[in-house]
Order: sequence, then structure tokens, then C-alpha cells
Amino acid sequence: MGVVELALLLILLLFVVLGSGVWIAFALAATGLVAVMTKISTPPGQVLATAIWQASNSWDLTALPMFIWMGEILYRTKLSEDMFEGLAPWLQRLPGRLLHVNVVGCAIFAAVSGSSAATCATIGRISLPELLKRGYDEKMAIGTLAGSGTLGLLIPPSIIMIVYATATDQSIARLFIAGVLPGAMLAFLFMGFIVVWALLNRDHMPPPEPATSFANRIVATRRLIPIVLLIAGVIGSIYGGLASATEAAVVGVFLSLALSWHSGTLTQQNFTEALLGATKTSCMIAFILAGAAYLTAAMGFTGIPRALAEWISTLNLSNWQLLTALTVFFIILGCFLDGISMVVLTTAIIIPLVERAGYDLIWFGIYLVLVVEMAQITPPVGFNLYVLQGMTGRNLFVVAGYAWPLFALMCVAVALITTFPQIALWLPSTMLDVR
Repeated sequence: MGVVELALLLILLLFVVLGSGVWIAFALAATGLVAVMTKISTPPGQVLATAIWQASNSWDLTALPMFIWMGEILYRTKLSEDMFEGLAPWLQRLPGRLLHVNVVGCAIFAAVSGSSAATCATIGRISLPELLKRGYDEKMAIGTLAGSGTLGLLIPPSIIMIVYATATDQSIARLFIAGVLPGAMLAFLFMGFIVVWALLNRDHMPPPEPATSFANRIVATRRLIPIVLLIAGVIGSIYGGLASATEAAVVGVFLSLALSWHSGTLTQQNFTEALLGATKTSCMIAFILAGAAYLTAAMGFTGIPRALAEWISTLNLSNWQLLTALTVFFIILGCFLDGISMVVLTTAIIIPLVERAGYDLIWFGIYLVLVVEMAQITPPVGFNLYVLQGMTGRNLFVVAGYAWPLFALMCVAVALITTFPQIALWLPSTMLDVR
């Protein structure tokens, strides 16, 4: 069987197994098993054991469950309520007023969560009822929350960045810092869209709320102090060279437990639920990584990645043509797979092409996270859409329609970091001694 025929067979098998409802990890491993059995005489079990051990034996992966646990703890605190009350007095004078709470709140919570769905659910739990109660346009309230929730993937600490770093042997700390400026840029794009929409649709805005004195705004800002300290503890320790990403994750868990205790939400039930939730999510991700590692090893035996890279090189695509093709490819793939699965499924094939084109793998990681963000708001497998469907009762495709302007702005962000790669690379270039 030729390489092309085998590649088509494996793709067909993977989609058939995924479509049957089998767990993603099993689907990946089954496809890898077939690939190994068609090409080599080595016992498939030996390849499986070696691949899983190599994928799992990484100190960097320790950061994954710790950051997930931190997010689970904070989800059960009064953090989102405090953020709304602390931000609202400062944002109500901007065009769009409290709609900006969705964006700024998600950006802040993303800096302590690492999960898009958790960011969307936590901020939406407080902001959405408040916005609708005060008469804000439902389409904008839901749409901006869906788009802003994706900042949980880009602004560090990011779970998907840890997965990408592990899969490509890149520095988690550098990836984290590389996501800061692109994350801020995307948040400003979202806020700019809200400003323009509010100025063009004044009749859709509720009446202005009573003015708040400067003293009252200062008092309200005190409610932001805990989360600012938490962000400073996690990101500051990494950027200052005081801790690796894994050590910073431990700092984050300690500070989140302290914050939960201070707010009175650190009960035995909440602690147990947070620990179990983090364990389940971490095991799910680790299981997917193990299956992907087996498939990646199997693909290496088949020669498919090398043949694909050679075929694409014969097309003589320019760098922008290659990136355009990859962007379209990931957008389509995002309609059917979650972000982590997209990363672990494609890195073995895509990374050689990217390296041959001369792209920095730290930069490409940020690019990849941006296009994966788009998958969070594209049906039928958009996690943020499912979160908001559960909150609002609206149809999945209706919520996706509300979020499409934010999707377009993400495309703009991809174009900007492609044209100006230093947006992603400038901060990591200042971290000479951080790994």
C-alpha cells in the first residue's frame, strides 16, 4: 500500500471511529495501532508503551493539573462577583458601558484560569444576568461574552499552551509571556468593536446609570486587589525569573486557596469538588496526549509526515500562502474537534512544514492558539457556545451568529501577528535566562 492510500485510509478510519462516539484518546490509539501494523514487524504494544512513556515523562506536564486545579478553586469563589463590582464604575463612561465588563472581566480571569470554557462560564455567571437585567442588547451581551471567553486560551497561564509546549519541546514560560501582548491586543480589538457598535446603535443602549464619584470608584476598586495579587504572583514570578511555569502553578494554587479561604468559600465540599474536577480534566487531557503520542510515533513509521512535507514543498507555496492554507485548515478542523485535540493531532505533521518555512515555533504557538480560539465559537463543536447555550437556552447556531463579529476580529488578530511577529516575540526575547 502506497503512502497516499495509507494516509487516506487512516484519515477515514479516524473520522469513522470519532463519529461513532468513541473517546478521542481511543480513536487516536486505534488509528495508530492500524498504522503500526501495516508498516513494521515491531510488536504494537512495545511502540505503544515507549510512545506513552516518552509523552508522559515530562516535568513540564506537572504544571497542567496545577493550573487546572487553580481554575477550579477560583471558579467556586466570589471572584467574578468582585470583578464585576470593581470594574463596573470605571467602564460605565465608555461607549458601550458595562458591555466592556465582559471583555475586561474575561481578560482578567483568563490570567488566573487557563481555560476558555471556565472563563466564559465564570464571568457569564455574573455579568450576563446583570447586563440583561439592566437592558443591554442581548445579542451583544451574549456575543461579546462568547468571543471574550476565548481569551482564556491566549492570556497566560494557558492549558493549551502547556499542551503545545510539551508536544513541540518549547519553553512553557516563553510561550506564556509571548501570549501577553497578543492577548491584550485581542481584548482591545473586542473593546473597540463594542465602542463602534455602541456609537452606531445608540437606540439599543439602555439609559446611562447615575454617575459614580471618584471616591466610590476607588472603594470599588479595592475588590480587585485579590485577583491583581494572584496575577502578580503567577505571571510575575515567571517573568521575573523567580519560578518556572510548574513552580508558578504551585504558587497559583497556594494563592487561590488563600483567596478562597479569605472569601469564606474554602469549605470541605468546595475543596473536594475542585480537586475532583481538576483530576478528571487532567486525566482526560493526559489520556488524549497519550493517544496522540502513539499516533504520532506510528505516523513516523509510515513516512506520511515526511511525504506530506515533501509534497507541499513541491507546491512552492510562499510563507503567506502556507499560513493562509493552515488557517483555513484549522478553522475547518475546529468545526469538528476541540482545541487540545486539534493541537495534538496536527503538530507531528505541521511543525516540520513550519520549521522548513523558517517560522519561530514560539510565534507559531501563539498563531496556533489564536486559530484554536476561533474553534471555541464555531459550531457544532464550540465549547463556549455550549456554555452559553446552557446559560441562555438559545440555540447553538443562534449563539454562534451573535459571536461572528468577534470571530472576524480574531481573523484580524491573526493577520496582525503575521504581519508584525514582534507582537508575540518581543517579550520572550527579553527573557534570556528563563526556560
